[in-house]
This record gives sequence, C-alpha cells and structure tokens, in this order.
Amino acid sequence: MANQAAARALEPSLVARLAKFFPEGTPVRIPIKLSRTVSPGEGSARENQSVFFQNTVIEFGTPREVLFVVDHPLEFADRVLLESNDGSLYAEASVVAVQYHTQRTVVAARFLKDIPNWIVKS
Repeated sequence: MANQAAARALEPSLVARLAKFFPEGTPVRIPIKLSRTVSPGEGSARENQSVFFQNTVIEFGTPREVLFVVDHPLEFADRVLLESNDGSLYAEASVVAVQYHTQRTVVAARFLKDIPNWIVKS
C-alpha cells in the first residue's frame, strides 16, 4: 500500500515535467474516463469505436491540450476519448507527447476540435 501511495505522490511531478513544454498549462484535477478510439483498420467494422482504457485525472490543461498519467502505454498519434465524470467534458484528442516511466506513461493529448471554455483561468 505504501508503494502505491508513493507512486501516486510522484504523478503530479512527472506530469509537471512534461507540462514545462506547454507554457499555457494550468494545474487542474479533473477526473476522467479515458477510452482509446479504434479505427476501422484496427479490426473494427464501425467507423470509429471507443474502447474503455482506464480512469485517470487530467493534471494540467491548456485551451487545446490535456496532460495526464496512464498505467498502460499510449503512442504518439493514438486517438483517445476524454469524458469527465460530471459530463462537462466529452472530447476526442490525439496524443502529441509521451514520456515513459516505470509502469507509468505521462501523456499530452490535443483536442481534435476546438473546445471553448473547457478550462477557465481565475
């Protein structure tokens, strides 16, 4: 249990390192359901189908990107669906940066469409 707590405590600092490459980034804590979008060439008969990936938390956000940690690797250009628990965010994004760490992957994903006012700075 102590190892899990230590790993969770490291997550914001891991994400903060990647966030340095996104100067507009603002620290946030938005729980989300993350799904991977499967294209027709990946064995899906439908045009685009979302497959649940995991629950995570958006740690940093810009008007166009979100940064978070996942337990399983994602690759550059993977498409994901982000759904906030309260339903205020439902958007597709493409992975634009990854940093691999032991058993964790820090991800930056850019929205495929403009999402106005999803993040409000005070």
